[in-house]
Amino acid sequence: MTTAKITEQAPILFVSDLPASVDYWRDKVGFTVGGIYGEPRPEFAILRRDRAFVMLSQAPDGHTIVPSWRIKDKTWNAYFWVDDAEAMFAELKERGARIDYELGRQPYDVLEFGIQDLDDQDIAFGQDLD
Repeated sequence: MTTAKITEQAPILFVSDLPASVDYWRDKVGFTVGGIYGEPRPEFAILRRDRAFVMLSQAPDGHTIVPSWRIKDKTWNAYFWVDDAEAMFAELKERGARIDYELGRQPYDVLEFGIQDLDDQDIAFGQDLD
């Protein structure tokens, strides 16, 4: 039997303001916009950086977005593996991303840092040190 491979992945994040969130991911996190969908009001966007994607979905009016860390401490909404965490950290800090926690070696042997999006959702970037 042939086994299929997963070639890419994309977390889907609810956002309270889709245009502002698209701008944040583009300008502060370095993703490029692949598409924004919905007429007359944009409801969904796909952004890409290298082989990683993030999908943003406009939350319904009046909906409260609850970041994962508010449900369980130290839980991310998205995690991206990188080949150079130091360079990524320096870039995102210079771009003005909202740093949640500084670059550091974790007990699980990953060099990691975290940012928050405009809805306080935690996004981590980690480099496997094995």
